[in-house]
Amino acid sequence: MGTEQPLGLRERTRRAVRREITETAERLFIERGYDATTIEDIAAAIGMSPRSVFRYFPTKEDLLVGKFDTLTDSLAEALSARPGDEPAWTSLRRSFEVLVAQYEDADMAAMAKRIQEVVFSTPALHARYLQKLQALQDAAVDTLRARSEGASPAPGAPELATPELTTLGLAAVVGAAFACLLAAQRAWLAGDGARPIGSLLDDAMAALTPRI
Repeated sequence: MGTEQPLGLRERTRRAVRREITETAERLFIERGYDATTIEDIAAAIGMSPRSVFRYFPTKEDLLVGKFDTLTDSLAEALSARPGDEPAWTSLRRSFEVLVAQYEDADMAAMAKRIQEVVFSTPALHARYLQKLQALQDAAVDTLRARSEGASPAPGAPELATPELTTLGLAAVVGAAFACLLAAQRAWLAGDGARPIGSLLDDAMAALTPRI
């Protein structure tokens, strides 16, 4: 099992500030609308200058989907902590709990629903959201590849002949897992959050049988 290194004070502070900015931006976007809310509005609500906000988030789109940068770190940490001989598919599902957790609290779920409605209905935001998801996938592939180096394959798992094929296989599995996550999110929205997203994700991932 991987060993997590404690975060330094500077990194903890950076993450805390980013979280405050994104939470404030989300609230204002929902209250006033995405287009009607300016960077100046967000900066004023936090007590920062617009220039300081841009140091943390280079674009307005990033203010709404910027939490994915923190989620990328959290997902990589969760994957690293999974047992080295655990199938990648299982590790991904367990690690997705850092994402599913956002939907477990009623207030957080209501906020997540409104945010996703804004994201999926705004082309620029949706495109940025997909870019962030790709970054999450890339980080997951890197983490799983590093974890698998030197490890023996799980019983019954096929041998992957080359490092390139190993990377390709991991990328395919990770991509499929994230496709299941996106399908579960959309089903959750379509069902008005009536069914837990974790259950939807379990069903989506159970529909596929990966090789690794």
